[in-house]
Amino acid sequence: MRIFVEEGLNVVVAQSFAKVMGLYGERVGALHVFCDTPETAENVLSQFRILVRINYSFPPLHGARIASLILNQEELRNQWLQELINVTNRISKMRKLLKEELVNNGAPGSWDHITDQIGMFSYTGMTPEQSTAMVEKHSIYMTANGRISVCGLTEKNVKYTADCIKECVEKY
Repeated sequence: MRIFVEEGLNVVVAQSFAKVMGLYGERVGALHVFCDTPETAENVLSQFRILVRINYSFPPLHGARIASLILNQEELRNQWLQELINVTNRISKMRKLLKEELVNNGAPGSWDHITDQIGMFSYTGMTPEQSTAMVEKHSIYMTANGRISVCGLTEKNVKYTADCIKECVEKY
């Protein structure tokens, strides 16, 4: 963002703190707008005021207050950052374990995409039919496009999940 601003570009950046701070449904985030002239800034602000009035007028404050409290107190911010590191490390570990289990059980195909992706969810590459079988036959819930929550994996269920993926990929 700084590079674009330094280059004199008009920039709009939207951030959401919903997942990263556990404030789902609280409309917590930030919208950063950098304009090359005061006139452009005033025009953009005028349009955003219209959008805000149309969409929600007065958003809830408690989520923003929680985020502000955490981000503006060094001790809380450091604790939050450490918890964020712990969560991302756990997700990476679950991705690695799932891929290892799929390779070990001989599930057909390459599973590199499991560890190449990042975030709380992973596209498995499973078809809608295979995904439906995962839900109906094994109670492993995923969307029809094969997207699964990596956060739902644990060291206790990752082998079971990999074995079910193998079965569904081979059978459906």
